[in-house]
Amino acid sequence: MTEFRLPAGEGTQLERVGLVAECRAMDFVFTPEQLMLRDAARDFLESKAPLGTTRGSVEEGAGFDEPLWKEMAQLGWQGMGIPEAYGGSGFSFRELAIVIEETGRCLLPAPFLSSVVLAASALLRSGSEEQKQLYLPAIAGGDMVAAVAWMESQDWHPEDPQTTATETGGAIVLEGVKSYVIEGTLADTFLVSARSPTSDVALYLVERDAPGLAVRPLPTLDLTRPLAEITLDGVAVSPDRRLGTPGSGVEALRHVIMLGAVALAYESVGGAEVCLDMAVDYAKDRIQFGRPIGSFQAVKHRCADMLVQVDVARSAAQHAGWAAAWDASELPVAAAVAKSACSDAYFFVAAETIQIHGGIGFTWEHDAHLYFKRAKANRLLFGDPAQWRSRLADLIDG
Repeated sequence: MTEFRLPAGEGTQLERVGLVAECRAMDFVFTPEQLMLRDAARDFLESKAPLGTTRGSVEEGAGFDEPLWKEMAQLGWQGMGIPEAYGGSGFSFRELAIVIEETGRCLLPAPFLSSVVLAASALLRSGSEEQKQLYLPAIAGGDMVAAVAWMESQDWHPEDPQTTATETGGAIVLEGVKSYVIEGTLADTFLVSARSPTSDVALYLVERDAPGLAVRPLPTLDLTRPLAEITLDGVAVSPDRRLGTPGSGVEALRHVIMLGAVALAYESVGGAEVCLDMAVDYAKDRIQFGRPIGSFQAVKHRCADMLVQVDVARSAAQHAGWAAAWDASELPVAAAVAKSACSDAYFFVAAETIQIHGGIGFTWEHDAHLYFKRAKANRLLFGDPAQWRSRLADLIDG
């Protein structure tokens, strides 16, 4: 493929980024095989994990459906982005993102984001060969759920953890508290960031049953995605549980957070598309003053605005998915654009869906509130859109 480039000095950096992305649009078109994957994933989730199942698990506080999780593993979903050498399917991030978008359509209450995207990516990025051989096949086979624990306050940046890692008697002792651990209540293994006495930050593998580790569920707005607080009170791990070299944790976490942001972008597109369909169908069926409310200009304008938001979000997500799979140098910009655009679009479309439904849209009995809560949570995970736009501005200025 011939890459389009502006002559040196012509156009602003933002214009250059936009034009290059536009001229690469042909690479974002799904192949027939990718379309087959999307259709198969949608059919499977509609039959095995309909929204009614999600509502049931939320209302009962049942965690996640482990038999369904194993069935998904048999289809190769958990190993989609894991190389075959480590028990995975060996596909790129684009194929994984297609599945993630479909999970967003049904609000799948399963640890896909934490285990398949975040933890597996951290292991691939920083894990030793032994760690990869031990943990990645278990993740790909659905036999283990892993979660990454780095956040300690309202700041999602990984640079300055207060959790300490001190070498004592041939072991590394971890002390600290991690908050907002995504799907931490479901995890068997944690990848915990901690700072050594020399200020080096690294990730450490900690099993859930390790002495001194306590997991506490946190109250959440989005009940389909649990968060946890984990306390490490003198948790001892062997030195071979550290990922990468001393000081490599921050770089690894930055990369993992970008991939998580891209995954949320795809998930947001899936949810927003369902909300749009839900609103349009209701506008066609709801009769007011003797005619469908979809015939009123105000409702038409709302639906048109929603459609524009969904299309913009889809374009941003697909660009970011392509960058995650094939162009690491473009990923920081693409991830920032996708996270800010897609989470804003999802929140807007979910809120408008409730407005179009009127009174029924505010009730617990209707599904709209589940998407609205997921949309609100997605805006805040990994930082809100304003933070990502600020990061984008720094990248462009730099």
